[in-house]
Amino acid sequence: MEMMIDFPGGSRVDAHFEQFTVATDQPPTACAPSPFELFLSSIGTCAGIYVLGFCRQRNLPTEGMKILQHVSRSAATGMVDNISLEIMLPEGFPEKYRESLIRAAELCAVKKHIEKPPKFEITTSLS
Repeated sequence: MEMMIDFPGGSRVDAHFEQFTVATDQPPTACAPSPFELFLSSIGTCAGIYVLGFCRQRNLPTEGMKILQHVSRSAATGMVDNISLEIMLPEGFPEKYRESLIRAAELCAVKKHIEKPPKFEITTSLS
């Protein structure tokens, strides 16, 4: 996959791939999420795709279902040191599927890449 990153003005930095544009910005006058906020949101939304697929395959209710993501940071470094996902189930959700639903959320590709990160290579070239 290839993405083209550009700088449309101010503190904006956008990523373009396929037919999509992902806009990012920085406070204090942000008109889009910061890149780090997008990264964090990708964890919960990725898990959500697996949760939704699990429920759809079994015709389980998803109305009212939510995932609450908690992010905590180290006081010493400011780095994220814990991310927890709480799957909030609708009333009447079958007990027998709860553990399997957690296992489905754990299949998230973003989570797996954080657990075993890729190598990074950064170079320069003239445009």
